[in-house]
Amino acid sequence: MTAIAVDAPRSGLSKEFGKFVNWALIWLVLANMPFIAMWFVGAPPRYFEIAVGGIIGLIVKRMPRIIQFAAFTAIMAYSILSFVAGLFNLGMSSLVYSLQFFAEIKTTNSAEYIAAIVVILAILIASWFLLKRDTNFAKPSYILLGGALIFGLAGADFAMGQNMRGHYFREAPPGANFESATQKTAFASRADGKRHLVLIMVESLGVPHDNQAMSDKLFAYYDNSAIQARYDVSRGTSLYYNSTTAGEFREMCGKWGDYYELLDPAEAKKINCLPARLAAKGYATYAMHSFQGGFFKRAQWYPNIGFQKRQFWPELQAKGVEWCGGVFAGACDRQIPKLLAEKLKTAEQPIFLYWLTLNTHLPVPTGLNLEVDDCRKVSEKLAKDFPMICRQFAIFDAIDKALVAEITASDFPEADILIVGDHMPPYYDRHHRSQFDAERVPWLYLRHKGGSAPAS
Repeated sequence: MTAIAVDAPRSGLSKEFGKFVNWALIWLVLANMPFIAMWFVGAPPRYFEIAVGGIIGLIVKRMPRIIQFAAFTAIMAYSILSFVAGLFNLGMSSLVYSLQFFAEIKTTNSAEYIAAIVVILAILIASWFLLKRDTNFAKPSYILLGGALIFGLAGADFAMGQNMRGHYFREAPPGANFESATQKTAFASRADGKRHLVLIMVESLGVPHDNQAMSDKLFAYYDNSAIQARYDVSRGTSLYYNSTTAGEFREMCGKWGDYYELLDPAEAKKINCLPARLAAKGYATYAMHSFQGGFFKRAQWYPNIGFQKRQFWPELQAKGVEWCGGVFAGACDRQIPKLLAEKLKTAEQPIFLYWLTLNTHLPVPTGLNLEVDDCRKVSEKLAKDFPMICRQFAIFDAIDKALVAEITASDFPEADILIVGDHMPPYYDRHHRSQFDAERVPWLYLRHKGGSAPAS
C-alpha cells in the first residue's frame, strides 16, 4: 500500500509535466521557432506577438483540437503579417489592404520566398499532429511557469532586437514634421513653361550608413564634366515613412499619407498634388512605371492626382522595352531613359514626366535578364561582403549610366531632373539592413543652367 501511495502522485506529476511539455512545444517552440532562428541575423521585433500567442495558447489548451489548431493558425498568420509589415516598414492596416495584390508577385523567382513558404507549411502540418497530444495541464505551478516562459521569451526577443528597433515599423507619427526632396529643392518653382520637369523615384534607394564602398557608388555617374557643364548639381537626404506608395505621396502630394487617400477623385482634388498643379500651369503630365498599372491601383489614382497620360509595363513592352524578372517582373529599367528622352524631345509643350523604377525590389536574384550576375564589375568589396546590395547597385549603375547618356546628349531639351529614393532597402537581416540609414532616403537634383545646351 505504501508503494502505491508513493507512486500515484509521481504518476500524476509525470502526466501533468508531459501535458505542460506538449503545450510548450506547440505554443512556445513551434509558434516562434522560425523567428527565433533569425535573432542572430536580425529581424523585426515581435515580443507582443510572443506574449499574445502564449496567452492564447493557455486559454485554448483545454479546448477541442480543431479550435486549438484554428487559434494556432491565426497566431501564425498574425505573426507573419506583423513580421512582413515590420520588414517593409508598413502599418498593419496598409499591409492587410495590400494583400489583394499578392497574386501579381512572382514568389517563385525568389529562393527566399519559396523557403519561407515551405517552412510555414511544415509548421502548420506539425502543429496539427502535435495537437493530438494532451496539453490541458491544470497544476497552478505549471501555469505560472508557462506565464514566466512566455514573458521570458518575449523579453529575450526585445533584448535581441534592441539595437535595430529604429529600422522597423516606420509609420509617420501624428504631428511628424514633413520634408521631401521636391520641397527641399523647390522643384515645382521651376515650372515656368520653358523647361521640362522630370521626377524619378528609384525603388529601394537608401542612404549608405558607414559604408564607404556604397557611398562612393551612390550617384557616382553624375560626377562628370558633361553633367556639370549643363546642370547645377545638388544632393541631400529626406525623411521617409512607410513604403513606395507613401514615398510617391510624399514627393507629389506634399504631406505624409498613402495612395488609398487618392482613390476618390474628389478627395484627391482637395489634396491638389504636384501633377495637378503643373497641369494647371500648362504642363502635359505623364507617368511611367515599369510594373503593372493595377498594382496598388496606380492606374486608378494616377489620373486622380493629375497625370493625363500613363504608361505601365504592357505599354512599355509595346514600345520595345525588354522584360526583366524578379519577384516583381516587368520592364527593364535600364531601357526606360531612352523612352523618357524621346518623349521630351518630341514634346510640343512643357512636360512634367514622372518615372517610378522597379527592378531593385528585394530580393534581387541573379539571371532573369537583370544583368547582375558578375557583380565584381560593380565593386569587389560589395560583391564579397554584400552580394545582394551589390546586385542592387548593378541595377542602379545601369539606370544611371543610361540616364546620363540621354540627358547629356546635344539634342536633349532643357529639363530639371530630380532623382529620389522611396525608402531604405528592406533587408531582413541585420548584416545588410544596418548598412543603410533607417530614417532617410537620398536625392540628387540636376538643375538646368539654362541657355543653349553644350555639345556632348
